[in-house]
Amino acid sequence: MVWWGSLIEVHSAICRLHRENAITDIGQKGAVARLRLLSLGWREILPGDEIRELATQLLDKYPLRAADSQQLAASLVWCERRPSRKTFICGDHRLSEAAELAGFSVLELPNVLYSP
Repeated sequence: MVWWGSLIEVHSAICRLHRENAITDIGQKGAVARLRLLSLGWREILPGDEIRELATQLLDKYPLRAADSQQLAASLVWCERRPSRKTFICGDHRLSEAAELAGFSVLELPNVLYSP
């Protein structure tokens, strides 16, 4: 399960890495192709009123960016606000910390796609 905006966020990170010359043209094309392939197999949590309201509450509780609060809210909605024993995979340290505080078991990816 992924948040509706995940494809956009990861694509943005790939483009940023390319602009910063951290990956080549071929690397960018390969990463985008792998992202598209992955997206064919995932299910998305779509935006809605419940996620918007919960994301707003999460901004009051944790030092998150707007998109990160939506991602965490979507995860909490997916697990019916019972995150115990659910894994949250993330490459952003701030979001990982908030997810852990919310009760998820966090698998934090190396910080290659996101800047602090």
